[in-house]
Amino acid sequence: MATPLRVLIHGGGIGGLTLATALARCGHRVRVAELRGELDALGVGIIQPSNALHVMREIGVLDACLTAGFGWDTLTICDPVGNTLAKIPQPRMDEAPASLGIPRPALAAVLGAAATAAGAELTFGTTVTELADDGDGVDVTLADGSTGRWDLVVGFDGIGSPLRKRLYGGRFAPEYTGFANWRVTVPRQPEVQGVLMSTGDRTAKALLTPITEELMYLGAVFAEAEDFRPDPERAHEQLAERLAAFGGPVAEALTEVTDPAAVVYSRISQVTVEEPWHVGRVVLAGDAAHASTPHLAQGAAMAVEDALVLARSLEEEENVPAALAAWEARRRPRAMWVQNLSRAVLKQETGTPTTPEEDELLKIGIPGAAHVLVQPY
Repeated sequence: MATPLRVLIHGGGIGGLTLATALARCGHRVRVAELRGELDALGVGIIQPSNALHVMREIGVLDACLTAGFGWDTLTICDPVGNTLAKIPQPRMDEAPASLGIPRPALAAVLGAAATAAGAELTFGTTVTELADDGDGVDVTLADGSTGRWDLVVGFDGIGSPLRKRLYGGRFAPEYTGFANWRVTVPRQPEVQGVLMSTGDRTAKALLTPITEELMYLGAVFAEAEDFRPDPERAHEQLAERLAAFGGPVAEALTEVTDPAAVVYSRISQVTVEEPWHVGRVVLAGDAAHASTPHLAQGAAMAVEDALVLARSLEEEENVPAALAAWEARRRPRAMWVQNLSRAVLKQETGTPTTPEEDELLKIGIPGAAHVLVQPY
């Protein structure tokens, strides 16, 4: 649409900053409202697969990402003691690496700088307190006392999305899968030139992911009780106990884990908003609408795809309601395919019974999924 829009983005994470950059570069007025007090990022590192790197190219930050991270083209599968079982080449989109590991704070800095340079306004320490959509626009009051009228409000506010609760109540709360992620940054071993995945019994998996020339992160997935939380004084020891059966590079990485405060623990949950992702002129995207398990490494990629396609839909359609309908028609099938296959892979790896529909999805496998997802979105 020709008229510049006023867009409020609730959430300054990867998806929100990508959307802010894409919209501001097209001349729209964009404000990002982020609850945290500064532009940082929780966690350790993140994988940007080829489709995410394509989005980074489209918003002009690919080179900055490549400089800050570590690219690779091959997935290595090992047994628990570290013997290599397979090396699987990964497909590329364009000339970028098949995947890039990057520290989360570095990616946040790249995207924040791009959004600001494009003209977006970033505000911190605030959130939506009042919201009224009259069909022609949305009147919003933020916790900092500021008010404004917006043509569109976008909730890129994560798996615990306050906007989702405002729109749908508790109907689409996160669903805990019974598994959790342990992650910690360690020095990169020279032989770790891409993701190295080592699987143990059906309750454990470990991965080493390079994120810079000097660093990688050790990630481990285990079955955990929903109310379990690591001991703040011995989280590193609890992680070592869970990985006691692993040898080779995983065991070597564990020798570097000596600080319990460095261990990041997060439960693996998913969100499925089964109703339309938008109510009037308020729309949910990324994890707020369709959070998946991490088994395809596509969570952030789906968020940045959401952002770029939404920006394009707002340019191509004649009004905001038409743009939202067109955007969801494109995004829902792909995002749900990723979510369903990711959950099926989790079940397969843990010996959990699968449905016939999941069995059909599993025929493609993780390597096949990479070839599907490298295709244009």
